[in-house]
Amino acid sequence: MNCYFFTFGCKVNSCETAGMEAIFQAAGYTITTQPEQADVIVLNTCTVTASGDSRMHTALRRLRAGNPDAVMVLTGCFAQAFPKEAAALPEADLVIGTQDRERLPQLVQQFLMGNRAPMQHIPAYTGTEAFACLPHHLPADRTRAFLKIQDGCNCFCSYCIIPYARGRCRSMPLDVLQQEVSQFAAEGYTEIVLCGINLAFYGKEWGGSLLDAVSLCCQTSGIQRVRLGSLEPERMTEDLLDALAALPAFCPQFHLSLQSGCDRTLKEMHRRYTTQEYAALCAAIRSRFSVCAITTDIMVGFPGETDADFAESLAFAESMQFAKIHVFRYSPRTGTPAAKRTDQIPDSVKHTRMVAMQQLAETARTAFLSSRIGLTLPVLFERERDAAFHNGHTPDFTPVKIPAEKEKKSLRKSIFYVRIEESDSACCFGHIVPKDNANSSQKE
Repeated sequence: MNCYFFTFGCKVNSCETAGMEAIFQAAGYTITTQPEQADVIVLNTCTVTASGDSRMHTALRRLRAGNPDAVMVLTGCFAQAFPKEAAALPEADLVIGTQDRERLPQLVQQFLMGNRAPMQHIPAYTGTEAFACLPHHLPADRTRAFLKIQDGCNCFCSYCIIPYARGRCRSMPLDVLQQEVSQFAAEGYTEIVLCGINLAFYGKEWGGSLLDAVSLCCQTSGIQRVRLGSLEPERMTEDLLDALAALPAFCPQFHLSLQSGCDRTLKEMHRRYTTQEYAALCAAIRSRFSVCAITTDIMVGFPGETDADFAESLAFAESMQFAKIHVFRYSPRTGTPAAKRTDQIPDSVKHTRMVAMQQLAETARTAFLSSRIGLTLPVLFERERDAAFHNGHTPDFTPVKIPAEKEKKSLRKSIFYVRIEESDSACCFGHIVPKDNANSSQKE
């Protein structure tokens, strides 16, 4: 039997989809990239925004129309957070939340044996769940390996449904992490990206920290780079930064979620820091890593956000000189305190503010890439996407292209020093220099 997967949302969802693919393969299924050839179609959902829900509904209807006989499985955050709404979708045969994904082939079999009567399996979170260790499975052409090591969130920001969709914080045990990373190294991966729902809380339940996971990965033979996924600022201490700076394999790319550059809005969001504290953290990072990238998420149009609040947020974002900003509009999520507020912002105002913040983001991105001109940095090259260029990324995830010479073989999975000579709004351009002559991270 063939199984097709369609994934929405973050890198954690992508990691979980890879795990589910491995589970189905172990059960005798063949993974297909053609939905019309599938006997089972699995939609792994996200529910961070209402627009994400809308895209999921559209995909569900389209996939059902294209393959009316397939078993349609709806799983992930939307199903867990909104089980009644998920169960009411006529296109979904089997609805399962964010738990017990290892049972999916068995549940599909139960559905088939039960005369295809709709099924739902969404156990509620109790706060005592262990970390679910799904098997890893990656396409052979990947350069870096993504590994989910943390799940759940205890923070309950006023706009966020994720604690209800993911339960409380829990972490991959260190002995399992060692096995996973060693396996990736044996498969030829030189870079590991650690992911989580609230990654900075890794190990909190046993008194550990994110440093435990990063150190273990950095010490694994064959692993040359260790990168972090999205981070919440509140557990990023100066002691942690000192320890990370002492690890040569650690990649100084920090995606620190800001959400707003206005203190009043941050308080209303139930975020646990001020703009002053956030700025101090960024300064601490830059003082320890001479070449680093700080990227972020910024929301516009949170309930009650005034023109003055937005102007404050815009000015703060500009002052931080971010390498990249992901801008998005506030989206009410049923069941959260912010969704109940009566001071919702009109969509037209959200749109205007989003355009203004995106313009700032584009300017900041161009300036960041321009600041790399003159540096010589190690670049891990990836699968060729363009006959004219080899593509790769520096430790701080600056995208780099060098001209491709037809007689040369692929540079994929190799690290070379590159002198950055030009940039545009999307990437940097340069040429390879001998390692012995490279004055890494220094300008001429």
